[in-house]
Amino acid sequence: MKLAERILNGEDLTKAEFLQIYENHNIDTLDLLNEAYQLRKHYYGKKVKLNMILNAKSGICPENCGYCGQSRDMKEKERYRLVDKDQIMSGAKVAHEHHIGTYCIVMSGRGPSDKEVDHISHTVKAIKENHPQLKICACLGLTNEEQAKKLKQAGVDRYNHNINTSERYHDTVVTTHTYKDRTDTIEIMKNNNISPCSGVIFGMGETNQDVIDMAFALKEIDADSIPINFLHPIKGTKFGNMNELTPMKCLRLVALFRLVNPSKEIRIAGGREVNLRALQPLALKAANSIFVGDYLITGGQPNKLDYEMIEDLGFEVDFQTDDNDSYEQTSEI
Repeated sequence: MKLAERILNGEDLTKAEFLQIYENHNIDTLDLLNEAYQLRKHYYGKKVKLNMILNAKSGICPENCGYCGQSRDMKEKERYRLVDKDQIMSGAKVAHEHHIGTYCIVMSGRGPSDKEVDHISHTVKAIKENHPQLKICACLGLTNEEQAKKLKQAGVDRYNHNINTSERYHDTVVTTHTYKDRTDTIEIMKNNNISPCSGVIFGMGETNQDVIDMAFALKEIDADSIPINFLHPIKGTKFGNMNELTPMKCLRLVALFRLVNPSKEIRIAGGREVNLRALQPLALKAANSIFVGDYLITGGQPNKLDYEMIEDLGFEVDFQTDDNDSYEQTSEI
């Protein structure tokens, strides 16, 4: 197969070639994972980046995303407005003490108000004064140019806005905003020299072609960090009864994304515990980054198990800032 060798030699495989590889049952998933590991090892060695989420604002959302327990269609959900500065700074202190490299401040909703952006910006400045090495990722929804400028000036290093699914399948997942709304926000961040973070959710009924399209869309976007989420079905949501994923399918998906985006940070994120189950450690043969602790409204496994998993693999935590801290735009969608 020698996929890793071909990719490292500069060969650009097409969508059709990757689709054929992904669907070919004669290519064992563990063999595909080994090809992905060669790329992961080449670019990241045995380092694992750690990320931590703060759910800074919950519920109160007008969007109808079919996977989300905070959507407007959910009747029973925890709701609270943007938390105060001390609570956000307390989370940053915890992240620093646990050698977590990236601290993600996440808000529910379509997008932030100017007042909320000012609050986040003021707090990020204070965090950077106390923990200058801690990378700050903001995930606030759809934004505009002026808000992006404020976030950049405050010290926000990275902005997360997932494409979640393919452009073709987007309207099946959500109808209250468009796929272009999402990619436009990513472009705004890139234009303001904020490192783009964008990923996907698997297990929502997407086709194999959708999977390939997502991987290539993120390649075209040139996302520095790609979180891979596996649907954790939440009762009452549109996809609350979905059950399409198996541990081996999840491994194949992660391997594919490493092969299409060989040099990027690939992060196994939401739903990894319930979908990968006992095979979680194998996913780090392709991925080089994980979330530790809880997610937005679903729980993760205890931090101790994540650190043990990394150590048992012979890997080590990467607590250094990476090469994308001073992001410069190099490509367009």
